[in-house]
Amino acid sequence: MAETDADRPLCFVVMGFGKKTDYESGRTLDLNATYEAIIRPAVLEAGLRCVRADEVNHSGVIDLPMYEMLLRAELVIADISTANANALYELGVRHALRPYATIVMKEADGRFHFDLNHVATVTYKHLGEDIGVSEAMRLRPRLVGLIREVMRTRQPDSPVYTFLTRLAQPRLSEEGFERLVDRVEASEASLAALVEQGEAAIAASRHADAVTAFRAALGLADGAPLDGRLDGKDPYLVQRLALATYKSRQPDEVRALQAALRILGALDPDRSNDPETLGLAGAVHKGLWQASRDPQHLAAAIRYYGRGFEIRQDYYNGENYALCLDHRAALQDDPEERLFDRISARKLREQLRQMLAGIIASDALSERSDARWIFATAANTAFALGHPGEGEAHEARFLAAGPADWELQSYRRNQDEMLRLARSSPRS
Repeated sequence: MAETDADRPLCFVVMGFGKKTDYESGRTLDLNATYEAIIRPAVLEAGLRCVRADEVNHSGVIDLPMYEMLLRAELVIADISTANANALYELGVRHALRPYATIVMKEADGRFHFDLNHVATVTYKHLGEDIGVSEAMRLRPRLVGLIREVMRTRQPDSPVYTFLTRLAQPRLSEEGFERLVDRVEASEASLAALVEQGEAAIAASRHADAVTAFRAALGLADGAPLDGRLDGKDPYLVQRLALATYKSRQPDEVRALQAALRILGALDPDRSNDPETLGLAGAVHKGLWQASRDPQHLAAAIRYYGRGFEIRQDYYNGENYALCLDHRAALQDDPEERLFDRISARKLREQLRQMLAGIIASDALSERSDARWIFATAANTAFALGHPGEGEAHEARFLAAGPADWELQSYRRNQDEMLRLARSSPRS
């Protein structure tokens, strides 16, 4: 008789969703890449079913099924990278409910925020925001082997049951649990599917479609209508909705920017330390300044881009920070203030040029998902500093990467602004 899904053990994956910032290191990690490139393929190869926590959280199901999954799943893999609060809590619940078959994972440069140093942990390495192909190929067979060993030996790996040796594991009846797993697996409107649709739409420059997908994804979080507040929603989804909204230019550019600004309000950019949130806030205010010439918007763009660069040396924020300083220099009546902004922009670009040269020279560049943006930023930085040959070389590599239409437009727009400001700037 052929094996059915119901015959296979269940692995429940506990981890954050989307891109998350590790505030200890300031790095942004794409946890979806970890799941898609390493965890899910390894689980399936080991012969288990695979269900991710977000598919339970965001499919209209309440907390009870989450606890059922943590108790009943034959295996739990918990990725605690970026010290995700939900993942850490759910790992603790699992350790309280089951004595064995729990695997802990984390990104190599991250720090433990609780006393987990005595727990066996699988570590992996991010390249930029993403997982490199070589890292995925290295870790996946190791994880497959570990899964099989853990499932075979059933040795205690929970600190609770290790130290409380007489503790008995709780048990529940099996009634309804298989239906829950089937419902989660079969849900066509799962958060992961909607996010994939949104990302595909952005890559194809169909930003209005991306807005629809990300709004639907956010609506799955708790079923609340999105006409209300977005506070407490997943930051990654809010960021992607804001990006798609202002890029859509619907119903017109200004109202799209204003709508994106309201969306970002849920992430409190004035107090945020997330470079992605700060970069988006800078971009929206920059767009509003270009449309209105209201100096308050330019000042806000400089403030957000500046913090985004200072926190993590983020090259996107850095390039736009320098460009906005050029814009402000062109408006200055005081020659000393104008000179200060121009010198600040130049020093910032010199720092960017050196930083990007190190990234481009690294062996890991070819595996970074943001390589095209590294070349784009390096090109415009070189042009601005008066190194046209270097700029053309970087630009050629950016174009060879096949950027989306909106990415190419963004690159050209920044380049045109930078060159126009350089030509109109008085020499001093």
